[in-house]
Amino acid sequence: MNNFNITKMKTKVLLTLALSAVLTLTSFGQEKEKRLGFEFSGGPSLATREIYNSKLEKGFGFEGIFHYRFFQHTGVYAGWGWNRFSGKSPFSGSNTDFEETGYVIGLQFKHPVDGLLSSYYLRAGFLYNHIEVENNNGEIIGDTGHGPGFQFAAGVDIPLGSKWSLIPGVKYNAISGTTDIEEVPFSMNYHYLSVRIGFLRHF
Repeated sequence: MNNFNITKMKTKVLLTLALSAVLTLTSFGQEKEKRLGFEFSGGPSLATREIYNSKLEKGFGFEGIFHYRFFQHTGVYAGWGWNRFSGKSPFSGSNTDFEETGYVIGLQFKHPVDGLLSSYYLRAGFLYNHIEVENNNGEIIGDTGHGPGFQFAAGVDIPLGSKWSLIPGVKYNAISGTTDIEEVPFSMNYHYLSVRIGFLRHF
């Protein structure tokens, strides 16, 4: 075998290896794109319980969460959220805000809808949130400190191309805590249903 044929064979081998490497990296990138995502959503909230006979008005909240899928239809999600309700204070009768902030981590199940490009999802998560009570001057008069709670959610993933999805859904948050207001201890059950719409960015 002459030098020309040897060189030609080496070139073919190198091209084959290079092509295989590119295809492998591309496949890995596509798989990674399907596994990772970031979602930002927001919408109105409706309290399902009163706080010390104080009927809360409709609220609003938002949430930013990361997704990671480790099985075909199952993955984890984690992030941070905020929600606020206003109502008459059970302590003074003036307007008062009840503001929830904190963290969520949980499991997600997502499955395609037969005959459609969309998928439905179900979530169950653990909350580590706290509730701040603000008077009508914007002063914090109570804080429960961070404590455990739970979250359930469901919705639809509607693709908007290869990188984005529209994510309408509903969620239910429940968290309880105790705080001192004017040196009097109060227990709070902060439970609400929320309608959310947002966008999911796939990476």
